Amino acid sequence: MRRERKKVSAFSLQPLAFAHAGFTLVEMLVTLALLSLIVLALMTVFNSTQKAFRASLTQTDILESGRLAMGLIASDLEAMMPSSSPVNTNLPNFLYAWDTNENHNFNFYANTNSGYAPLIQSLTASSAQRTNVLENFFSLSRQNIGGSPTWVGTGYYVAANRPPPDTNDIYALYRFYMTTNVQAAQPASLYNAFFSVPLTNSAYWSHLADGVVDLTVRAYDPNGLEMTNTYEYNYNGSGNTFINQNTLFLTPGLGWVGFYMYSNTVPASVQVELGVMEDTTLQRAEGLSGAAQMNYLSNQVGQVHLFRQRVVIRNVDQAAYQ
Repeated sequence: MRRERKKVSAFSLQPLAFAHAGFTLVEMLVTLALLSLIVLALMTVFNSTQKAFRASLTQTDILESGRLAMGLIASDLEAMMPSSSPVNTNLPNFLYAWDTNENHNFNFYANTNSGYAPLIQSLTASSAQRTNVLENFFSLSRQNIGGSPTWVGTGYYVAANRPPPDTNDIYALYRFYMTTNVQAAQPASLYNAFFSVPLTNSAYWSHLADGVVDLTVRAYDPNGLEMTNTYEYNYNGSGNTFINQNTLFLTPGLGWVGFYMYSNTVPASVQVELGVMEDTTLQRAEGLSGAAQMNYLSNQVGQVHLFRQRVVIRNVDQAAYQ
């Protein structure tokens, strides 16, 4: 009798445990934990890269806007020119009794902004503090525009808040520009307009930048000496006050000396300092107000970028310093 062979499937020879093999719960949890750590590491690297990229863009924007503003200021100051107008007999007294009927043909004016509380910032890793000073200044030049000799008045002013509707923008830098025909009017009208024309008049004022927390100018003579209220040309014979020829110095404010230069006097050079705050810091500060805003800004000295430039005045009259 033939014995029949039983067919055996190849699958039936495999162990039962192999047929049901897979990942255990512990293995899956360990894998998920490792994947989570990898994703978190990648996200950290991505966020750091993105933050560095944004900071780089901010730095570029600040440097670009600072250079543009400084270049415009330097261009206006470089073209400064003395009016050589006769000296007004009442000029030394105008600070105490302003006469609106008088013509004051000032070539160069600078003084700290009245009514402004300076931004004082604590320096990093130091007990010292930095006082940011805001000055407004005006300069006179003469150009040939449209074939006619023309007086050109330019000036700069930093407003604590921009006029409506953008009142949330703080430390806004404005540039003043006005002209008048030499034959038609005295240049005094330009200086008077600098103080009387409102910032909202876009025909004469243009908004240049926000976040300008520091703006100052220093005047120097042909020998490179800074001209202050201790700079002696002619002693006026009263106390320790010195009055420079065709220059009136003001009482120092926040450590800076203001001045009026008229007739044939302009400085031989002017040093300009411009401090601009980063946009992100400025935006956060705009969401605050009053003491909270000042307290926040006082701790952001590292976000203020300083620009400094010495501008040589082409049209200085050496006779004014003899």
